[in-house]
Amino acid sequence: MSRFWLVLLFFAVCAFAQDPGQPAESEQSEKSAAPAEAADTANPPDDGDVASIRPAAPASKAQPKRILGLMPNYRAVSAGTIPPPPTPKQAFKIATQNSFDYSSFVFVGITSAMSFGTGGHPQLGVGMKGYGRYYWRGFADKTNGNYLVIFALPTIFHQDERYYAMGEGAFWKRAAYAASRILITPNYQGHNSFNASEIFGRGIAQGISTSYYPSDSRTLGALAVKYGYALGRDALTNVFREFWPDIATHVLHRHP
Repeated sequence: MSRFWLVLLFFAVCAFAQDPGQPAESEQSEKSAAPAEAADTANPPDDGDVASIRPAAPASKAQPKRILGLMPNYRAVSAGTIPPPPTPKQAFKIATQNSFDYSSFVFVGITSAMSFGTGGHPQLGVGMKGYGRYYWRGFADKTNGNYLVIFALPTIFHQDERYYAMGEGAFWKRAAYAASRILITPNYQGHNSFNASEIFGRGIAQGISTSYYPSDSRTLGALAVKYGYALGRDALTNVFREFWPDIATHVLHRHP
């Protein structure tokens, strides 16, 4: 129930900070040699490709590399910026940053404590030893998913798994766009494609997890729940990324 109220509060804040406008920066975009091409949005096409949703945005609303100085945001690309497709080395670096950033250990600790506290996997035991079993499995889940979704499968499918912020438009339009990125992502040519890296990557990660979770977590039902949770978490993370500059500017009165 507490998760429901947290999600409800988040969307309420987003609705309050509805003023459209958006950012322009990511680690790779700083190295882009052709930002001028991205700025040509006077008559954007209607095909929904990355190049058609890039409104220029004030630098004050750029996507930060960290949100609140804690949450890694290396996968976000600001509105108005179209960097070149990531090389396998760059994708590997982003996956590593998301997996081993200091905040990752904190967040895994929190989610593991929640699962431990609710007895999510009774076979893992109780006490500090039991919590430790929850923790390393949670960290393995996160790391497996990151390397599959951000690096391995995008390299195979030639897809760009960074989040391209929309930056302008009605609240629900932006929210729907952000959430739909788990199904749609640009390929190396900048055209929208089915997000096989996300859909298959999360599925493969769940398959791998059967090797280290107890037998009561290996049923099709249990795997389906975890798979749906992983996709839902990624969708909500994209929505949060999309609206963070607005929240920072209009609610917290600070630059993102």
